[in-house]
Amino acid sequence: MSASLAAPTSTKGAWLDAWLADLPAARGELAPVQERGRQALRQSSIPSARHEDWRFTDLSLLQALPLAPADPATSGLSAPADGVLRLEWSGGSDPLAGQTLPAGLQQLSPGEIAQGLGHTLAAAGCQEHWPVELNHAAAERVLALRVTSRSQLSLELVSVAAEGLQALRLLLLLEEKAELDLSQWIEAQASGLHSLVIEAHLARGARLSHGLVALGQADAALLAHVAIEQEPESRAQLSSVTSGWGLVRLEPRAVQVDGAAHTTLRGLQLVDGQRIADTHSFVEFKGPEGQLDQLHKAVAAGQGRSVFNGAVRVPRAAQRTNASQLSRSLLLSDRARIDTKPELEIVADDVKCAHGATVSSLQTDELFYLQSRGIGADQAAGLLQRAFCEEVLRELPAAARGWCSLERLLESAA
Repeated sequence: MSASLAAPTSTKGAWLDAWLADLPAARGELAPVQERGRQALRQSSIPSARHEDWRFTDLSLLQALPLAPADPATSGLSAPADGVLRLEWSGGSDPLAGQTLPAGLQQLSPGEIAQGLGHTLAAAGCQEHWPVELNHAAAERVLALRVTSRSQLSLELVSVAAEGLQALRLLLLLEEKAELDLSQWIEAQASGLHSLVIEAHLARGARLSHGLVALGQADAALLAHVAIEQEPESRAQLSSVTSGWGLVRLEPRAVQVDGAAHTTLRGLQLVDGQRIADTHSFVEFKGPEGQLDQLHKAVAAGQGRSVFNGAVRVPRAAQRTNASQLSRSLLLSDRARIDTKPELEIVADDVKCAHGATVSSLQTDELFYLQSRGIGADQAAGLLQRAFCEEVLRELPAAARGWCSLERLLESAA
């Protein structure tokens, strides 16, 4: 379902060639990964409207962004709750320096990093995606953690940057029946590019709840891949809220390696002005009795553009899969654009798979009802927007939910 058929122009690669030429020699623990990423970028073209997965998303903003390494900045977030570990994560310095990790959370060894890095990206089919290769080329460090705690463990990752490029790489290994609530804050305080790649492997019975809140600027971009590999009886919930970015491309990807796992995806993106927010999700069931519950929401105002593409793959081996996908979009301007496309590939014949997509505006009768109770027109519209967004906001992990007031989101989007 598409509210617009206009396609963006393609981008040229001169700026990328110049950036690659200016990069220092590969160094640090990710030097081999940097080399592979840089070589891949030299040999590939920048995605453009000619590529089906990018036909609604124009990357030309990237050529105007400063790409020197960004300096970290302060977030202004309130202090974390008692017993919650917060790491200031810039991608350059070691966020674990001077930290005492709580019981049930351990740093991976170099050998474990070498063995695990890239494994989940390959399983999710995105190891050669252009934004991933860009991260490979730039990221100097990986935050690599093992989770063994069988009681609820809470971790906060806060990444705030001034002007420039911030490249973040995270590797998580959750052991059998381990549990982690991960709240992540990304904020652009000036022009720049933010690159995020997360890999998480969930062993049998493990549970991960990841909530990403990302606030940007009109002259900043966010390119993010979150890849999850799930063994049977594991539960993964990936929730994201984005607002304010000139360009954001988010790709949550989950693979149930033997089925019999539960995946929950929640997304909310707000766009205004001439901003673009694009979510491309992918879920694959490689065994029977897997479950998916996906809800994606978008609010588009001004000349903003929201894109959602939700791919679900159910091969013959994935009998008795139960998958539900719903996309709901709120159009606040006749100049805004919504493009939404469910993409279900189902070969198994004993499944319950449903999808739906709606694009609507604020309902006149609901506005009239609120105004008839003495509520002003602007306040009534705000209440309806809050109700629309709350369905996603309330499912964020506790810390991320506390960061995410609707007023701040709308202020960032404007």
